[in-house]
Amino acid sequence: MSDGAPGSHWLAEDGLHVDTRGLGPPDPMIAVLWHIGQPGQRGPVTVYLDRNPIYLLPELAERGWHYEYAVRETDYVRLILKATE
Repeated sequence: MSDGAPGSHWLAEDGLHVDTRGLGPPDPMIAVLWHIGQPGQRGPVTVYLDRNPIYLLPELAERGWHYEYAVRETDYVRLILKATE
């Protein structure tokens, strides 16, 4: 899918996947915030990152999104995002 958002993304049975690996800051945060800001998006959204997104996490909470770590390693993080009800 190409829509101008940084990184790559695709839809699967388990929801939207957003891959920001290889992007430099602030593009991962821009990509995630763009996708969760789309009308009707409630999640789940699986996000793939090269590092722990310390600046993204408070932004998610501020926008009403919950996150959980599926993988949390030094050079690879996978988050599962869902809008809070």
